[in-house]
Amino acid sequence: MTNDDDTRSEAQSRSLGIALGFSAYGLWGLLTLYWKVLKEFDPFELIGWRIASSVVVLVAVVVAAGRTRGLLDALRNPKVMSRIAIASALLTANWTLYVWAVVNEHVIETALGYFIAPLFTIVIGVVVLREKLRLKLKVAVAFAVAGLSVLTVSYGRVPWVAISIAGSWSIYGYLKKQVPLKPLESLTAEVVILAIPALAYVIATWNRLDSIPNNANAIQLVFALLTGVITAVPLLLFAGASQRTPLTILGPMQYLVPTINFIIGWAIFDEVVSATRFAGFALIWVCLGFVVADVLSNQRANRVEAL
Repeated sequence: MTNDDDTRSEAQSRSLGIALGFSAYGLWGLLTLYWKVLKEFDPFELIGWRIASSVVVLVAVVVAAGRTRGLLDALRNPKVMSRIAIASALLTANWTLYVWAVVNEHVIETALGYFIAPLFTIVIGVVVLREKLRLKLKVAVAFAVAGLSVLTVSYGRVPWVAISIAGSWSIYGYLKKQVPLKPLESLTAEVVILAIPALAYVIATWNRLDSIPNNANAIQLVFALLTGVITAVPLLLFAGASQRTPLTILGPMQYLVPTINFIIGWAIFDEVVSATRFAGFALIWVCLGFVVADVLSNQRANRVEAL
């Protein structure tokens, strides 16, 4: 194969990776509309159904892909399992907060949570890993603190839903780095751990008058049963994207999710965005601009050093 063929193949692979990345992040953002269809039901029950359905789908995918050995090895390793167990608890908290917020008309606050998650990741890096803050990140933190302060005034309270979503997601991401598994096997192990309590909750709520089995129409029942699919599909798309796309491109793309949530909450569900609240979000967006600029400049510096 010639150099031109190699270049063309690499370009095609990157283009496919970018398309997969946009598809994954786009689906994650549009999940807000999916959960709105199920807004009549208890968020805890919905998460029970999501976990139970995800176990079936993800285990089937792992088996079909011939990747059961890594999963079984992880499930037999007490040290790995302890990390997965903590990660699974944080994932459950994040999912539940997100679904609760969506069904209770707090879509814009979920967007805020995922916008400020990078700030929480920076805090973990400084406090836990003793990393030094570069100038752009110091400026980013200052804008984020200012933005959160303005939003606290705007809401008339601390935006605890957004902060809880950001905190649980950031700590979850940090713990995932300590788990020696690929994303598919790691998530599968997490939902396998949660399977028994999730099934127990689904069974315990089965006969309630307002439960999914007793109160859902045909469309809602199908949506509840497919929660495992909508969990697995974006993950698989993201896995394909991460193998083909540089992090300098894939990283900033993650902000597509909260951007979609913000637009859905504001334009579709008519959630109030006052001038003060918009100013707070604007400060958060400036913060993200500095974070992205820092990532890009750091990557360029690393490439120069490697030459």
